[in-house]
Amino acid sequence: MLVIFIRALILYALVAIVMRVMGKQQIGELQPYELVVAVMIADLGAVPMQNTGIPLLAGIIPILTLLISQLALSYISMKSLKGREIICGTPTVLVEKGKLLEESMRKERYNITDLLEALRNQGYYNIADIEYAILETDGALSVIPKVEKRPVTPEDLNLKPEYEGLPLPVILDGEVNYKSLAKLGKDHPWLLSQLKSYNINNISDVLLASLDENGNLFVQAKEDTK
Repeated sequence: MLVIFIRALILYALVAIVMRVMGKQQIGELQPYELVVAVMIADLGAVPMQNTGIPLLAGIIPILTLLISQLALSYISMKSLKGREIICGTPTVLVEKGKLLEESMRKERYNITDLLEALRNQGYYNIADIEYAILETDGALSVIPKVEKRPVTPEDLNLKPEYEGLPLPVILDGEVNYKSLAKLGKDHPWLLSQLKSYNINNISDVLLASLDENGNLFVQAKEDTK
């Protein structure tokens, strides 16, 4: 029983490390070859985990081989445009200037129902409103609406909103993020003084506090302290 436990921990750690090395993409954003590698690695890890008669190396070596293969393909796709086209394919235009491209849809085996559903998910209900709809190599659909159907931006109205920057979490579940504080030029005493204006005396009572580059602080206390 102990042997199974140890083998499971080793294989779990190995698969977790391999998947981490492969990158942070979500399953829906994986290229086809990356998805195949991910599925095969999971399967290779499960077999020796369940069957103690199979040597542990019989699972470790194929997993590392797949990792090396995946990294090699990723390197080729980054360094070579032709290699990227062969490995990942190329995007396909499905809608052009409000018109469905039937040949492209047949080539990609993408039916009209799926296309309409994907458009609705992005807030577009009329094909005539679409300038381009492009099927990306990872299967995602990118939609470019016609100019008159695009959301109004401040630039369209000749407005220049104040720069906000990226809000950084300075407290997460009662724990201070000193790295974020230092990056924003603030310290612990300053944070405590700001929390008092929210009637909060203990940092442990804060669920989330974030601070942007303009000094605007957002604070939410934990429910059991309200």
